[in-house]
Amino acid sequence: MGRLETADKQSVHLVENKIQASIDQIFSHLERLEILSSKEPPNKRQNAKLRVDQLKYDAQHLQTALRNFQHRRYTREQQERQREELLSRTFTTNGTQKKILDIANMLGLSNTVMRLIEKRAFQDKYFMIGGMLLTCVVMFLVVQYLT
Repeated sequence: MGRLETADKQSVHLVENKIQASIDQIFSHLERLEILSSKEPPNKRQNAKLRVDQLKYDAQHLQTALRNFQHRRYTREQQERQREELLSRTFTTNGTQKKILDIANMLGLSNTVMRLIEKRAFQDKYFMIGGMLLTCVVMFLVVQYLT
């Protein structure tokens, strides 16, 4: 598992496959050991089965650790792809604004009406910000007055 953490991106899959093959081989050997432990004399059988069960438990933990590493690697790669995709995008509203104008023209609205709507939206933004500030001031004064 230590090699897996330090491996570069190209060889990670090879190392994962080697580890998975080793774990599969361990499980096949454990099945064979389980059969052999049942053939032990009765006074040693319980101890042998206990040891085989402990080895199975350890092998399952290795399998789980490998799956967790694969999941973390997959999540990290997916996040890197999404980050690269977001960074490659250009965020402009011109395209959206043009589409809105095209739709408005299809609906029969003139460019003058569209400019009035855009101007109104710009003014509404300032009214909203002013209302938010006024509300904060009123809340501050109420808290100061009541306490």
